[in-house]
Amino acid sequence: MFGLVIHWILNAVAFILTAKVVDMIFPLSFRVEDFGTAMVAALVLGLINTFIRPVLKLLTLPINFLTLGLFGLVLNGLLLKLAAGFVPGLHIVGFLPAVLGAVILSVISSILTFFV
Repeated sequence: MFGLVIHWILNAVAFILTAKVVDMIFPLSFRVEDFGTAMVAALVLGLINTFIRPVLKLLTLPINFLTLGLFGLVLNGLLLKLAAGFVPGLHIVGFLPAVLGAVILSVISSILTFFV
């Protein structure tokens, strides 16, 4: 149980860091208002990845196969944009910042959780 809370906090930190990195590339396109918003966003994205992502991956399997897995990046960006629609205080403007944010969020989250 304690490990789950640690991963949740680390994913919230990853959201904050992702907002900083994406904001350097696309100004005012990816914002997280505060740490509480990042905690809610990490929870919502975790729920979306648990319940909705497997269904969408199965439905988009043919196009994912044709693009050699690159459509997975698009799917991750769409799910991040969906999470931003549910979380007040998480603002993602545009599709490209959402895809880039999903990639950066994945990398930062993997790095942070590697040491736990």
